Amino acid sequence: MSTSTTASVSTHILDTSVGRPAEAVAVHLSARAGADADWQALGGSATDADGRCKDLPALPEGTTHVRLDFAVEPYFEKKQADAQQDAPANRDSGTGVFFPEVAITFAVVPGEHYHVPLLLNPFGYSVYRGS
Repeated sequence: MSTSTTASVSTHILDTSVGRPAEAVAVHLSARAGADADWQALGGSATDADGRCKDLPALPEGTTHVRLDFAVEPYFEKKQADAQQDAPANRDSGTGVFFPEVAITFAVVPGEHYHVPLLLNPFGYSVYRGS
């Protein structure tokens, strides 16, 4: 991979409801070459104890758009199950997870690095281009 002919991507997730990294969230990477092109699944990873994906696949030459898919439902389900074990009297009567998946699509140019953090909580999320 030459940084002069393709872009690169990294990400991390912070669970803002507890102020800690979100560990073990599956992240899948897709790319396309042009707005009308089909998405190409490139593979994925999972966040580590620091909430980071350090081994996302490289982008192919000609990539113009990237999509990161975060599977957050299993993370929140585990978190809810752990909380219920710790304090069964404080169970949330809600059902399921409000955002089971987060899909972020962004444009890229060759030679640039894109760090796209996800700030996550049970009822919302925010993303931005980091450094």
